[in-house]
Amino acid sequence: MPFAIIPEPALIQERDGFFEYMGLPVIEGDFQSEASVLKEQFALVSASQAEARRSPAFSGVDAARKIICKKDESLGSEAYTLAIGREAIELRASCGRGAYHGLQTLRQLFLSGEKISCARIEDEPRFGWRGFMLDASRYFYTVPFIKKLIDALSLHHINVFHWHLTDDQGWRLPVPEYPLLADIGSKRVDRRFLRELPIGGFYTEGDIREIVSFASARHIEVTPEIDFPGHASAILTAYPDLGCTGGPYRVEDRFGIFDDVLCAGNDAIFELADAVFNTVARLFPSPYVHIGGDEVRLTRWTRCPKCNKRLANAGLKNMPELQSWITAKLVSMLAEKGKTAIGWDEVLEDSPRYTLPKDVAVMSWRGAEGGKAAVKRGHSVIMSPNTEGCYLDYRNYGDMEEPGQLGVSTVCQSYSMDPVAGMSESEAALVMGGQCNLWSELIYAGRIAEYMIFPRIVAFAENMWTLHKDFANFARKLPVHRQRLDLLDIVQYRGRLE
Repeated sequence: MPFAIIPEPALIQERDGFFEYMGLPVIEGDFQSEASVLKEQFALVSASQAEARRSPAFSGVDAARKIICKKDESLGSEAYTLAIGREAIELRASCGRGAYHGLQTLRQLFLSGEKISCARIEDEPRFGWRGFMLDASRYFYTVPFIKKLIDALSLHHINVFHWHLTDDQGWRLPVPEYPLLADIGSKRVDRRFLRELPIGGFYTEGDIREIVSFASARHIEVTPEIDFPGHASAILTAYPDLGCTGGPYRVEDRFGIFDDVLCAGNDAIFELADAVFNTVARLFPSPYVHIGGDEVRLTRWTRCPKCNKRLANAGLKNMPELQSWITAKLVSMLAEKGKTAIGWDEVLEDSPRYTLPKDVAVMSWRGAEGGKAAVKRGHSVIMSPNTEGCYLDYRNYGDMEEPGQLGVSTVCQSYSMDPVAGMSESEAALVMGGQCNLWSELIYAGRIAEYMIFPRIVAFAENMWTLHKDFANFARKLPVHRQRLDLLDIVQYRGRLE
C-alpha cells in the first residue's frame, strides 16, 4: 500500500511522482517546537535499527529536501493538510496541535522507506477525547517506559494520557502534607516470589513534571486519577485513623474489591482530599481530575458510628446517598481549584438530594449503558466500555494461551466500538470521545504491557479519529504499520484480529 497511514486521513489524493530523501528533510517556517520533537523522535531509532531496515530516513539531514510549515487559521485546532511534492512538503495547520498530527503522519511515512508518493492529504479528528489509561498503581511503571509509551501513542494521534495513580495496591503521588502516603502506601509485598519482597515506588514531583512536559510537547494531556472514597487500602495503611475501624490495614497484594474504604463520617478525609487536590492542581495543567468513585463497598459505613452520625446530620436516608454526598463535596472542592471532575459510571448512582453536579464528566466502563444514561441527564461522557474492546488487560483473542484476564477484547472490537451508538443527535453531542484502559494486575513489566496495548490501541486510535472507518482496509494497512512499530522497538500481539 502506498501510504498505509493510521489513523486513516479524511482525504488522500495521490499524484504523480515521489518525494525522495536521504535523511530527515529540513523543516522551515512555523511550528518549530513541534518540528524539534520530530527531530528527537528520529534520533530515538538507533543506527543499527536503521541499517537493518535500510532506511536512510534516520541517517541524518537531507538539506536538499524541505518540509515547509505554514499557519492556516481556516483549519480546525487539530486539523492539518499536507501537500507532498517532488522537492518539498507543505504542512498547513492553525496551531501546534494540528501541526503535530501532520508531522506524525509524515513520521509514519518516513518510517516506511526512502520515498513517499506525491499526494494531497487533508485530515481532522472525529472525536476530541482519544484517550488511553495506564494503571500505575498495581504495577509501578518507570518514567522511561511511560515516555516511550506516550511517544508511541502520539504517533497515532491519541491525545489524552489518563494516569491511574492510586488504588488499593499502591499510592504513587507525593503529597507534602501527607508524606506517609508515598513512604508507606507506595510499597506492597510481591507474592510471586518465595520471600516476601516489597515492590513499588512513587513518582517524585520531578518525575511528574518530566512526564507532563514530555506529553505536552507531543500535544497529549495528562489527566491524573486519584480514587476516593474506595480503593483506599494504601491510604489507610499510611493513615489508619482515616478508616472506620482504625485497622490494622495493609497495602493490598491481592486483587479485587475490599471492604475498607475512607470513613465517611471523618472530616479528616476532606483535609486529605484538599491537600491531594492542591498537589494535583499544582503538578497537572489538565482541566480534568478523575476521582474514581467506583466499587465502593458500604459494609464498614453501615456499622460505623461516625458514618451513621453523618447520615443523620445530613438528612440522608441510606449509605448510597452518603456516597453521593461525598462525591458532590469532592466535586465542589475540585471546582474551587479550577478543575472539572471525571468519575466512573457508578457516580450516576446518586440521591435526589445530592444529585451528581452537571459539570461532572462520566466515564462509562460497565458497558455502554452508563454513558447513555449520563447523556440523557446532560453530562459529558467518555465511552470506555469493557464489553466493546476498550479493556486491554483482557486477552487479545479467546485462547487460554494468551495473557490477560476476565474477558476478550479483539483488535476488531477495539476498532468497532461506536461511542454514540443508539443516541440522538443532541445526546451524541455530549460524547467527548472514547478511551482504552490497561489495568495492570497481571501486567508485571513494560514489555508485557506493550504486547497487551499494541496493536489494539492502533485500531482504537483510527476508530476515534477517522471519518471513514473500514476494518478490512485497516487490516490491509497493519502489516506495513507493524514494521514501523518494530523499528520503534515495540512488542506487539501478532495473532488473529477478530
